[in-house]
Amino acid sequence: MKSINDLSTMEPKEIRELVKQNKLTRPTSGMAVDYVQANLVVLKKELAFDFLLFCQRNPKSCPLIDVTEPGSPIPALVAPSGDIRTELPKYRIYRHGELVEEVTDITSYWEDDMVGFLIGCSFTFEQALINNGIKIRHIEEGCNVPMYKTNIQCEKAGIFHGQMVTSMRPVSEKLAVRAAQVTSRFPSVHGAPVHIGNPATIGIEDINRPDFGDSVTIKEGEVPIFWACGVTPQAVAMEAKPELMITHAPGHMFITDVRNETYSVL
Repeated sequence: MKSINDLSTMEPKEIRELVKQNKLTRPTSGMAVDYVQANLVVLKKELAFDFLLFCQRNPKSCPLIDVTEPGSPIPALVAPSGDIRTELPKYRIYRHGELVEEVTDITSYWEDDMVGFLIGCSFTFEQALINNGIKIRHIEEGCNVPMYKTNIQCEKAGIFHGQMVTSMRPVSEKLAVRAAQVTSRFPSVHGAPVHIGNPATIGIEDINRPDFGDSVTIKEGEVPIFWACGVTPQAVAMEAKPELMITHAPGHMFITDVRNETYSVL
């Protein structure tokens, strides 16, 4: 196994093993850079169809890459040796729409009627941005990506409704179009931006106070670019108030065995 300092080039299975051993509990941006990362939602089977329909109706914010069999913690399509109960650095437990706990293992919460949904994450296209000369500020500053609730309404499905959450990366004005072009190649992990420029247009009152993640520096000559985000289900949970919903903690993803280019259209 490589040194923990080599997380960017480490194999997904190696990182998941470190996570399982509680040796790695921080956000996963910049880790296993050639592999797809995923957001997580876990619900009881009785709500699984409604949430599946919600994802189908909102593919920009909730692009599904795998769904587990009821009761199984194994994401068979994207990580056949994986376990979604133990291999994310941090989880959130929501009860009736309220965040009640953050944990590093959900084995004690797991029941035999639970279904796991893995949703594409924009961390997946960050390496493509870097390869095109676009710097990723939250990686540079060693923090989590900033995420914001917006006024962009999601399409309702069953009990699930609410507003889209976006992630934000500041980009040089000269490279903004290129950033949109590069990320549009990855529709299965949020794809092209949903907004470029004035945050107020999409209901964000203060760019320096993200709802999730950390604030990052926006330098002169840069423009904020917003992508749909897989944290959207957490905002939706606060509105829909299911009895129990388990998610990843923002920024703390499941790293799959699937290479980024698998989800690239070019």
